[in-house]
Amino acid sequence: MTTPTAPAGRLPDLVVVLTDQHRADVSAREGFELDTTPFLDALGRCGAWFDRAYTTSPLCSPARTSLLTGRFPSAHRVTQNPAGPLAVRGSDLFREAGAAGYATAMIGKNHTYLDADSVEYWVEFTHDGQVENPAGATQRQFDDWLAALRHRTYEKPTPFPLAAQNPHRIVDLALDWVAGVPAGRPLLLVVSVPEPHNPYQVPEPYFSMFPEHALPPVRTGVDALGDRTFPWQYLRRLGEQGAPDYAATLQRSRANYFGMLRLIDDQLRRLYEGLEERHAVRERVIVATADHGDYVGEYGLVRKGAEIPDILARVPLVINGDAVRPGPGPGPRPEHVSLADLMPTLCEAMGRELPAGVQGRSLWPVLTGAPHPAREFTSVYVEQGMGGLPYGPDDVDDPPPGLIHDGPNGEPRWDELNAVTQSGRRRKVRSGDWTLYADVTGDFRLFNLREDPLELDDRWADPAAAEERLRLLSELAVWQMRAEDPLPEVPGGYRLKQDPRNHLAPYGPSTPTSGGPR
Repeated sequence: MTTPTAPAGRLPDLVVVLTDQHRADVSAREGFELDTTPFLDALGRCGAWFDRAYTTSPLCSPARTSLLTGRFPSAHRVTQNPAGPLAVRGSDLFREAGAAGYATAMIGKNHTYLDADSVEYWVEFTHDGQVENPAGATQRQFDDWLAALRHRTYEKPTPFPLAAQNPHRIVDLALDWVAGVPAGRPLLLVVSVPEPHNPYQVPEPYFSMFPEHALPPVRTGVDALGDRTFPWQYLRRLGEQGAPDYAATLQRSRANYFGMLRLIDDQLRRLYEGLEERHAVRERVIVATADHGDYVGEYGLVRKGAEIPDILARVPLVINGDAVRPGPGPGPRPEHVSLADLMPTLCEAMGRELPAGVQGRSLWPVLTGAPHPAREFTSVYVEQGMGGLPYGPDDVDDPPPGLIHDGPNGEPRWDELNAVTQSGRRRKVRSGDWTLYADVTGDFRLFNLREDPLELDDRWADPAAAEERLRLLSELAVWQMRAEDPLPEVPGGYRLKQDPRNHLAPYGPSTPTSGGPR
């Protein structure tokens, strides 16, 4: 694949493709045995892909709010999904795009404070299909069928055509909208696909593409939960109570998940190719990422919920465009980056100054080959937990949190996001091959991800890891200060000295402060 060259000198189109619960390492570009995302892999090879990209929190609404605002959950205050409408923020990506003259559209899953008035074009989907006015009878029937799955695994091919699937419909709507935007006006399009999030379902040919018997084995099983904290064990127990066939369908859940990745990848290709006519006259930047990962069978679990393991916290990130230079080699870029970095990056691409309250760092100089401080991107930071003390076994009531009896005949389903799995506060920092985990109770853990990607061997007390322990504790301390909220601005208060890209070690002068400090 080659990236066409469009005429320069105008603001680029910006296209953000956001998937939900998409694990980074289950792709051929990362060495996985199944070719789940060939087009995304190719897009990364001729652009930039990051294998050290992290969510701000492995949870939908907090992560998506960070992407839009460039702020960490402890600042925007969305630390659990129901808090989405309560986000504390200044400006955001869509508001900055509108101020720059961009046409704006949000198509797909929202799960944030946004509403239809936030953009010029709005069509919302959930995991149960389109929220309002599906186009035809087949789509309405599919949406009803999808809702009736109640987030479970469907063990047969989905009995509806590919065109009824959310990703296909969302791409149809996106291409229809783009066709009506004049070429002389730049656009910001967010294509937010609700999959591969559960319910795990997929039509042919994707259902048979990765047969259960031919799947790569998981690297760790349910036995590993014995060494984990209570939320991990609770998550497995909850799944077994909410779905009596939980263990029996685990392999089918994995096969459907991988098939859905391939389906999404084909729709990404269709979107990319559908934009090529417009790209002949406008430059563009395409970002493909996700809000968080999925266990996909590791630890005997699916979905997400417990703590901040790397397979939930690390996300795919590919950025492609006319101004984007490929990395220094055929592999991934070395920088450690965050979802919070995307908003300031796209602001710089639009020629906008960073609004007050933004905490993320612009990656634009990294992407375009401009000078930047390498030290800035040697670590990345993640948060999790809604606060309070972590719940333990003695705190669980009957019925247990997360078990919901709402089936047609009172049969249960389970929600992995509940008071138990989301209780407490946790922080994680990644730097190089190492990651450090800290809990509000004083529980610290240290892992070498190159040797131990599933984080089974805690090195916190290992004398041989003392140097790395100190280094990552220092990184965590700095990140905790960086994540403190700079809002609200104080009328008549002191002027902040701030790098225009939010780099801590700026290359060149900081943002001018007229009249000097006060």
